[in-house]
Amino acid sequence: MPQLRKDPVTREWVIIATERSRRPTDFKSSEDLTGRPSYKPECPFCPGNEATTPPEVMAYRPAETPTNGTGWWVRVVPNKFPALAIEGNLDRTGYGLYDMMNGIGAHEVIIECPDHDKSIATVSAQQAQEVLWAYRDRCLDLMQDKRFKYIMLFRNHGKVAGASLEHPHSQLIALPMVPQDVLLKIEGAARYYDYHERCIYCDMAKHEMNYGERVISVNEDFIAFTPFAAKYPFETWIMPREHSASFIYEERKRMISFASILQDSLNRIGACLNYPPYNYTLHTAPINQDKERDFHWHLSIMPRLTIAAGFEMGTGIYINVTAPEDAARHLREVTAPQSGSNGVHPPSEMEPQKA
Repeated sequence: MPQLRKDPVTREWVIIATERSRRPTDFKSSEDLTGRPSYKPECPFCPGNEATTPPEVMAYRPAETPTNGTGWWVRVVPNKFPALAIEGNLDRTGYGLYDMMNGIGAHEVIIECPDHDKSIATVSAQQAQEVLWAYRDRCLDLMQDKRFKYIMLFRNHGKVAGASLEHPHSQLIALPMVPQDVLLKIEGAARYYDYHERCIYCDMAKHEMNYGERVISVNEDFIAFTPFAAKYPFETWIMPREHSASFIYEERKRMISFASILQDSLNRIGACLNYPPYNYTLHTAPINQDKERDFHWHLSIMPRLTIAAGFEMGTGIYINVTAPEDAARHLREVTAPQSGSNGVHPPSEMEPQKA
């Protein structure tokens, strides 16, 4: 029988459609994401084409190499077609009963490596760490701008997931408000803390470690699991096992652990589901606000295996055709290439977490 499951943080409902249950082999990738060349002359993100992008705002490169030249291993540039403009004032105003303001924000592209045919899942462990460190460096810089309230980091992999360019890249958008979906998480976490005097995400991580049925892998610092009320088939969350409200303040040691379990999770999803398009988003506390007590940062990976239709759009209730427990089992059992697997284990190899 199908199940209705309630997200304990946002209070949103999802339908786990067990009668429509689908295995990994039932999902067919709609595009070939393999077989790309290591260099593509017309790609604006490939080395040698730096002049075709806006001037870089940050790059990891040897000191002797010139800005906006070759030699970099991670490069950050403004988006050529930004969703929001960096210059100007908000000028918030009313229009009858409606609110509006100027579209002020920052929209940047993190070019993850020089190689056209790689991804954050397939680069070296060291390179993956550098990409995540670039995320952090850009957040630390942008949070100095008091116009911004929230910074969203995300990755679109494949055309179906919204990627207009093949070259491996992530994006960052700094916003002058906290998005409604983020507010739902913040308010739900605060509500739980006010009642229990504990972080709901810490309790979630402990619960998943204790029961194990939705855990995919763990390491010293992080857990990867399928959420109880997953909206999407094979949706995967990566979460610090110890309380941490903001990704921005993570230290190098934990970033190494994060890169390792992120690569492991993406490689498992790829091997299990024939390398599908996916999106990932990094959920962190709003900048310049005190959310240390009740929020807990995490990254969610959403393989693009199904399409939201009229029911989802009309109700906000998603239908998931693969039970999270089944998805976790398939991802645990798959044999996947390991780019940066230091310290990542199936849950059975870890010492059980105490309640």
